[in-house]
Amino acid sequence: MATHVTPGYAPVEEGAIVRATRRISWGAIFAGVVIAVAVQLVMGILGTGIGLSMVDPVQGSTPGAAGFGIGAGLYWLITTVVALGAGGYAAARVSGVTEKFDALVHGLVVWGVTLLLTMYLLTSAVGGIIGGAFRTVGAVAGAAGSTVGAAAPKVAQVAGVDQNDVQAEAAKYLTETPTDPAQMTPEQAQKEIAKQLPAMARGGVDGARAEARVVDIVAAQRKISRDQAQAQVNQAKAEFVQTKNEAVAKAKQAADAAAGAGAKTSFILVLALLVGAGASAFGATAASRRRLR
Repeated sequence: MATHVTPGYAPVEEGAIVRATRRISWGAIFAGVVIAVAVQLVMGILGTGIGLSMVDPVQGSTPGAAGFGIGAGLYWLITTVVALGAGGYAAARVSGVTEKFDALVHGLVVWGVTLLLTMYLLTSAVGGIIGGAFRTVGAVAGAAGSTVGAAAPKVAQVAGVDQNDVQAEAAKYLTETPTDPAQMTPEQAQKEIAKQLPAMARGGVDGARAEARVVDIVAAQRKISRDQAQAQVNQAKAEFVQTKNEAVAKAKQAADAAAGAGAKTSFILVLALLVGAGASAFGATAASRRRLR
């Protein structure tokens, strides 16, 4: 390799001059990313083995979910710091930079590329699995829908059911409910009450008419006076309103808890990412200081 000799100074290699003019080395960054991902993977597998070794349902010494989750989070944070620190150190060391700022940039780029690569691998893998599953379900449903019309007559023929009998049985579901509540069967009464409930919920003139209809049905089916039927309907309405209010309150509490947990998780994740960036930058600047010494 050719050298440049200047009077009064030590000889300098051409490679050193070339490296000095190049502020960033993508080859070194790629090497740092590979090291960071490999270290993270190895330590993650090691942590999984440690966690599974702590599970002992026979002896009843399995750690609680809260403690186990906190321990797993701390271990993930430690592995991230170690992996990104090693990746940033390797990138700055291999690149041959001597400026502290250049080393810092190499470390931050290693952190950014590692983060983007990890997010891409997670989203592409999960998205591919979910997309493939939904495409399979859609294909099966489409095939079933296209063949059910042709298969129904054959199934009826194999089962020994006449088509006229099927039509007669289906016609029973379309028969009108008797107007007189006393002539209704219990099934017809239930269907009629279910049909009137939406109007009762809306209120107004239609709601009052629907409620009167329900009271008449209850009085005729239970053979009680109309006042007693009205009291039972009012009690049922009050219980329904109370149940609905309780369900709404529980839903609001669950939504608030979920929002709080999501915000807390987001802040913790941002903090972990910043810690990873600091670890990568610290490893890179440490390599540059060693180079200067």
